[in-house]
Amino acid sequence: CWEGVRNYKARNNMQAMKKGDEVLYYHSNQSPPGVVGIARVCKEAYPDHFAFDKKHKYFDEKSDPDDPRWYMVDIEFVKKLPDMVSLHDVKDDKKLEDMELVRYMRLSVQSVKKEEFERVKKMGGL
Repeated sequence: CWEGVRNYKARNNMQAMKKGDEVLYYHSNQSPPGVVGIARVCKEAYPDHFAFDKKHKYFDEKSDPDDPRWYMVDIEFVKKLPDMVSLHDVKDDKKLEDMELVRYMRLSVQSVKKEEFERVKKMGGL
């Protein structure tokens, strides 16, 4: 499960995901950060139950099981990119200058246009 999303725009993006949608798998905590693979949504958005668990690091005291604030999706591995596409690579590509990754780097779940998705795949060797 892709849990722990605690940003409303990211949550809304996650709620818009449909089963079968492919996603770019991005490692933000490596140096350099970048897209390393492709994953697929295998379960659409459902309440993030960790928000209700007082012992969990993603607990949110304002989240209510009867009216959940936070959601998560399940994703499955599809394919590793032969070549990582770094954030620097994305920023340097004029065809990707409007990509949310360039404009909203801190957002953990972003929408990606089909042409952006295909461009990143091509840059990554697929």
